[in-house]
Amino acid sequence: MNLVESFRIALRALTANKMRSILTMLGIIIGVAAVIALMSVGQGVQALVQEQLQSAGSNLLIVIPGSLKDAQPGDPRTRRPSQPLTNGDWMAIRDPLNVPHIVAAVPEADGRANVSYGRTTLNLTITGTNQDYPFVRNFYPAVGRFIQPDDVVGEGRVAVLGKDVAEKLFPADVYPIGQTIRINNVPFRVVGIMEAKGGGSFGNFDTLVFVPFTTAQQRLFPYLRSPRGEPTLSLILIKVDDEKNLAATKAAIEDLLRERHNITYLDEDDFTVINQADILDIFGSITGVLTTFLGGIAAISLLVGGIGIMNIMLVSVTERTREIGLRKAVGAKRRDILLQFLVEAMVLSLIGGIIGMILGFIGAQILASLSDDLRAIVSLESILLATGFSLLVGLFFGIYPALRAAQLHPIDALRYE
Repeated sequence: MNLVESFRIALRALTANKMRSILTMLGIIIGVAAVIALMSVGQGVQALVQEQLQSAGSNLLIVIPGSLKDAQPGDPRTRRPSQPLTNGDWMAIRDPLNVPHIVAAVPEADGRANVSYGRTTLNLTITGTNQDYPFVRNFYPAVGRFIQPDDVVGEGRVAVLGKDVAEKLFPADVYPIGQTIRINNVPFRVVGIMEAKGGGSFGNFDTLVFVPFTTAQQRLFPYLRSPRGEPTLSLILIKVDDEKNLAATKAAIEDLLRERHNITYLDEDDFTVINQADILDIFGSITGVLTTFLGGIAAISLLVGGIGIMNIMLVSVTERTREIGLRKAVGAKRRDILLQFLVEAMVLSLIGGIIGMILGFIGAQILASLSDDLRAIVSLESILLATGFSLLVGLFFGIYPALRAAQLHPIDALRYE
């Protein structure tokens, strides 16, 4: 008996008991659908994070105050009180004699404040920064201009609004450019409106208000000072000339700040330098945990489906004992019987896998539709993985029933009632 004939007999046997076959495949269908949906949405999330990181600027390093990691047990370093970043830190970092490969270093002094125009008041995030921010963040004004060097030096009271801020703050018949708004009751002249960028891993850029960082430090948030009385920064954005220089630049910044903050080898850093790879690793670890958890559920479902296939195949062997005896009596060999029942189990599992792939794809699209930005990505890898698992489950759980059928003695089988 060849494989094609075995396949034809298997289909005939399965269609003879349609409902039983469908119920048997249910575990395989659920397991494969879960694998496809999980991998599709997971790959979509990773693609979304990468796109958002690229849209927020490429070849970026971000310096923030404080440490994101605790000292490990046995680590001789001690934790230090968090020391804020200062303008002096920013100026030292941007000096090419201290840190090479830096294209631009941008200070940020952030805080919440009430922004008002007429009778409308909004509580928003104010980002104090300088003229290099659009270049570093790949985020430019759609109308008007951004902050200029003279605004920074002169602590100018000028503001650039995110798209959503401009729409909510001003009536439709009022042109925002040139209007005066009040931030914490301090008057600012609107000089620009940013292009639409939307939300992402770094927050919603369209709800920000940008002012010169010197103005933010002196007029809006004068209480943000270091122990020495220096104005402080929320973070420092750094654009590196080439991706291959990110690691070396990060190490140079860490050495420089450890020296400036008087940190010895026994002390833990009181700052953190983050690059895009770190952020991707964080998201990857989160999605990895979820993938492992949900993958375990899918594996259990496949296991249950496989046990169901084995049980049904054992029942089928019992029901078809006389058929097996008759086939052996007319010359069928053990390997023919073994092949027939193995093919039946694998066909049952494969059909369940195909149905599961279709349902998994539909489920992934439904999950992706819950978010405007998310999309499901069905890769060849996930299809091959699901197909391979289906066939392996059918093969593994079909071996015992197939062996049992092949070992039946023809005389005993023909006597079976």
